[in-house]
Amino acid sequence: MNSGKVVLGVLAGVAVGAILGILLAPDKGSETRRKISQKGSDTVDDLKEKMEDVLKSFTEKFKSVKEQANHVFESGKAKAEEIKDAASMK
Repeated sequence: MNSGKVVLGVLAGVAVGAILGILLAPDKGSETRRKISQKGSDTVDDLKEKMEDVLKSFTEKFKSVKEQANHVFESGKAKAEEIKDAASMK
């Protein structure tokens, strides 16, 4: 399983558990709403950070694949030149 999905699942589980805990707590309504709002903001912030990490990882992997593809292309180009030169010498 993808580690990003695991982290996202854990965050969602924590958020749901926190909200249920707040809803079942014997606080005043205004205090409960404030806590729910704060937990929602915290969860959104956590999700934004995770998304930034995923995008950064994707960008790094893309750059790596691009560099490898360029290397393969240049190697193939050089090999083609060698074959061309060898064929013209015959």
